[in-house]
Amino acid sequence: MKFTKLSLLAIALTALSACGTTTTSRTVSGGAIGAAGGAAIGSLSGNAGKGALIGAGTGALGGFLYDQSKRNNNRNQ
Repeated sequence: MKFTKLSLLAIALTALSACGTTTTSRTVSGGAIGAAGGAAIGSLSGNAGKGALIGAGTGALGGFLYDQSKRNNNRNQ
């Protein structure tokens, strides 16, 4: 049952990742979504705080890289 809930959470977070139109908004939204996902996953192992920190860092990096990719694609069109 926990696996199903985590799978649904991961799908939802992925669908919402890096929302926004500017570098800042994509980085912040990626960090916030990553923190929420990391806290949820970390709580299963008993360390929600550590999971949130790891998720926030990963999400922010992902949002930034997504923004850079979108900018590069827009320049090439």
